[in-house]
Amino acid sequence: MSEFDTQAPTPSRVTANRVGGIVLAAGAGARMGHRPKCLLQLDGMSLLARQLQALSNAGIADVVVVLGHHAERIQQEACLAQFAARTVINPQPEAGHVSSLRVGLQALPSGLDAVIVALADQPLINTQDVADLMSAFAGRPDGTQMLQPAVQGLPGNPVMFTKAVGQQILAGDAQMGARQWQAAQPDSVYRWPTANTHYRTDVDSEEDRLAIETRTGLSLRWPAESSPPTSTL
Repeated sequence: MSEFDTQAPTPSRVTANRVGGIVLAAGAGARMGHRPKCLLQLDGMSLLARQLQALSNAGIADVVVVLGHHAERIQQEACLAQFAARTVINPQPEAGHVSSLRVGLQALPSGLDAVIVALADQPLINTQDVADLMSAFAGRPDGTQMLQPAVQGLPGNPVMFTKAVGQQILAGDAQMGARQWQAAQPDSVYRWPTANTHYRTDVDSEEDRLAIETRTGLSLRWPAESSPPTSTL
């Protein structure tokens, strides 16, 4: 289990090389034909690769990708080695994000100041978005230990929290995750107001995929659809 300290760091001590990253990619993709959503491609790059690139470019070196359904297929992705991301398996992915978060926290190294938890199906998150999140976290109000983007008052992702929060989540029962921690300690949550809709954009269904394409003009395709046709000559 990670050795999260109980003393939360001051904002000035939260630097990129002491921030860990967890990318949740254990879902079944039931609403997408039971396919791994994180392997959808935007401009020829998988959504998982885009998340890992954003975290890496923002200076996050310790990143854990939590897998469950489709683990074998996802582990074949070159981006995992490219960005030196470690994978861990959630043995009960059907239990949802809470179980995957807990598996990810247990896999992180000790000595971290804070943790960013990202979803593998957010196609528009980029390096600047991660950097802005970290900057907002560093300047969060005194007494707050978790930051969640709030776009027009609605919750977004990724979220970021202190190592003390990580320990408190792990010390709770199996149903304790980030959302449950927020509900128990609402005064310790900074709902960071932002107009950036990247934090609210994810792909849960075919309707979501088409809506994103319509709104942004970007093309989201499965790997086979992104490959050029094989020549018959």
